[in-house]
Amino acid sequence: MHLPRLLFADQLGPHYDDGGPIVLVEATAVLGRRTYHRAKAHLILSALRHRARELGDRVEFLHAEHYRDVLDGRELEVINPTSWGARALVAELGASVLPSRGFVTSEQDFAGWADGRPASRLVMEKFYRHVRTTTGILMRGPEPEGGRFNFDHDNRQPPPKNAVGLGLPDPWAPVEDDIDAEVRRDLDRLVAEGRVHLIGQDGPRRFAATRAEALAALDDFIETRLSDFGPFEDASLIGDSTMAHSRLSVPLNLGLLHPREVIDAVVAAYHAGQVPLPSAEAVVRQIMGWRDWVWHLYWHLGENYVAESNFLAAHEPLPPAFLELDGGAVEARCVSHVLDEVSRTGWAHHIQRLMILGNWSLQRGYEPSALSDWFINAFVDGTPWVMPANVVGMSQHADGGIVATKPYASGGAYISKMTDFCGGCRFNPKIRLGPEACPFTAGYWAFLDRVEPLIRGNHRMAQPLAGLRRLVDREEVVAQERERTSW
Repeated sequence: MHLPRLLFADQLGPHYDDGGPIVLVEATAVLGRRTYHRAKAHLILSALRHRARELGDRVEFLHAEHYRDVLDGRELEVINPTSWGARALVAELGASVLPSRGFVTSEQDFAGWADGRPASRLVMEKFYRHVRTTTGILMRGPEPEGGRFNFDHDNRQPPPKNAVGLGLPDPWAPVEDDIDAEVRRDLDRLVAEGRVHLIGQDGPRRFAATRAEALAALDDFIETRLSDFGPFEDASLIGDSTMAHSRLSVPLNLGLLHPREVIDAVVAAYHAGQVPLPSAEAVVRQIMGWRDWVWHLYWHLGENYVAESNFLAAHEPLPPAFLELDGGAVEARCVSHVLDEVSRTGWAHHIQRLMILGNWSLQRGYEPSALSDWFINAFVDGTPWVMPANVVGMSQHADGGIVATKPYASGGAYISKMTDFCGGCRFNPKIRLGPEACPFTAGYWAFLDRVEPLIRGNHRMAQPLAGLRRLVDREEVVAQERERTSW
């Protein structure tokens, strides 16, 4: 006889269901202990309730303040959950634990690959090539399809000149139903009662909350956006918030899609001649490479990785514009636009996260663990396992080089090249001193000045630091940014 299987809100797809009895829990305290985006809270509840309806008589759908209120003393099995906190709860409950699912590679696979390698040698590209080779995905015998493992160099085109958007159809969007209406009423009530506190705008649900919706979103991406994803994956336009991005991180992180089925669909489209290899490889790398890698690093680097990582001694608190998602409080058009988009949708694509929000935070010295929490809370696809390596490691270089070999800092020139954000901005990306000085351009040099003693041993930073030492107005730029109140 099967033990009832407790499924968490990120384990809602068929690959978590082996046919036995299911237990789902909607615990209000989960929403109350963080300041989530309204769209994220809505998505979690909608997905849980839709899954309960689909399972029918096979599910016991429990409502409580805390998980323990309805699970203590019960015999349960679980698929190993996706956070340190959830695993501690499962251990406390004494549940029978099955191996984790929802990734291309297992924790044992990663442990075998990482064995004997110091943390600084756990390079994503090497892991990605290892997985490509062992799975045979996009391989022709021992050689990679097209003669290269990585086409990233081909995938860095700026947006089309003078374009408002890429000219692609609007991305797939769900049609709300009675469950969504009920969720909206319940969230309104919980906010009015002071039991949860939310940020961001309410609005129509934009992301898949069911298996059928997730499959529709996948099909739509392959048909309408995949071909353009590769060349424009790093580009941004004010008038096109989605560009050619899939937005499939949301149903993937809810467990509605298995990453292997996304990869298989993308590779099949390539082999059918429907999409170019650089675009197909870019998606495979992001999912099978980066997504699996940051999942494994979450466990490999330990529970205290975030708390103990602050290599660049960044201690500034997050500003109200971030905490309240208030783009109107920001004059820099790029930051203002991205914050407004996050407020509106709970989502922004990866380059806006890394090179706008992350780059800004790195230059200003925002405290890394607070920033990681903010990304978890404010983004619909943010999870405790996703953000540490992405934010603390990649974006903020707070681990000193485990995830990224150098800080991801840039001036306004990069933003001007890869976006149309600088047009109409009151700041000039070519100016670093004076009233029109771009806070990214000037901030880049002020950042290097602040962290120079900590990074001068990094050979990848030798050229930028040499440029800093040649800067004739270094002291003035640093003083200007220290006193900057307008950004």
